Amino acid sequence: MAEHVAPSTDNQEQETRMLRDSIRGFMARDLTEARIAECEAAGELPWEMVGELRQFGYLGGLLPEDAGGYGLSYRTWAMMMEEAGYRWLSLRVLLNTVNIVAALLHHLGDARQKEKWLKPVMAGEMPVWVGITEPDHGSDVASVQTRAEDKGDHWLINGGKLWTTNGVHGRVGILVARTFTQGCDGDLSLFIVDPEETDFEASRVGTMFIKATATSQLAFNDARVPKENLLGPAGKGLKAILTGLNYGRLNVAAGAVGAAQRSLDLSTDYAKTRKQFGNVIGSYQLVQKLIVDMTIRTEAARALTDRAAQALDAGLPGRKECSIAKLYASEAAHEVASMALQAHGGLGYSTDYPVERLFRDTRGGLIPEGTSEIQTLIIGREVLGISAFT
Repeated sequence: MAEHVAPSTDNQEQETRMLRDSIRGFMARDLTEARIAECEAAGELPWEMVGELRQFGYLGGLLPEDAGGYGLSYRTWAMMMEEAGYRWLSLRVLLNTVNIVAALLHHLGDARQKEKWLKPVMAGEMPVWVGITEPDHGSDVASVQTRAEDKGDHWLINGGKLWTTNGVHGRVGILVARTFTQGCDGDLSLFIVDPEETDFEASRVGTMFIKATATSQLAFNDARVPKENLLGPAGKGLKAILTGLNYGRLNVAAGAVGAAQRSLDLSTDYAKTRKQFGNVIGSYQLVQKLIVDMTIRTEAARALTDRAAQALDAGLPGRKECSIAKLYASEAAHEVASMALQAHGGLGYSTDYPVERLFRDTRGGLIPEGTSEIQTLIIGREVLGISAFT
């Protein structure tokens, strides 16, 4: 993989390089293609695999050290997500989910909630999910229709969620629901849902990409959630979720850069060794054009992602920067994966080789954390100061 740690102080750069090299060595050794293929065939990723990455700061790495985190910069975090995306995008998706849950519990949770759920989540011991998207509401988060009614000693939840990562395996989840109390008439709130306390239905949803993330549908029919499981103030959930989505966009962008780099590396190696008509195919002009186009897209995506991370490190909202990075990097990664498939010819279609998985999985990056169309509207609003959302 190409070097991509931006200049800072010599010590910081050296530490980042050492961390990157350690992560890269671990993933090459322990997350082999054979192990990934087994998980893909089973349609799930063992949670202990997520826990194995705790040693590198992948669980709660952005949280402060006094909260059990590592106090990492966003630039370091982007590097780590790139390494995860390079190895396997399903892993990057699950890491995104667990860190969103950890961040919400840290910022909004009370002492009891942190002790009961945040600690085991940070230790990699508790599979998680986040329930936002619904069958009729995806990009329009503010229009979520799942209801939470205050019944005195509990909340009564009715509604459903779709495309929920890891929903069938989660031992705790964070649910977004429209809340009805004396002081809250339909604003969105967050609820901690523990399957040991709340009965609900969870079923698998088949997908063409990120097959090991156990994509799920959740159904809540008069489901009782303990009153004390409200996460943060009632009616204040929308801002928290939108903030989390902005952070998630950096994760998607960085993971996409990693996948693009993997596609490029595989294609470069193949072009140097595969022979046709008596010559390695890399000696032909049209193959070189493919490799050059792949390189340009990958480098541009990395630069835009680094720019977004720098904005967040500077304390800026980073809405425009993160949306630009997510839009460009996710689309570039799929373009690069498509070129990689072309460069590999028939071998690119083989399920015994990672190119076809990269092609499928990179297509998935254009949808979550806001589709490419939504990112376009966000960027337009930030640039023009005029909202096209209706």
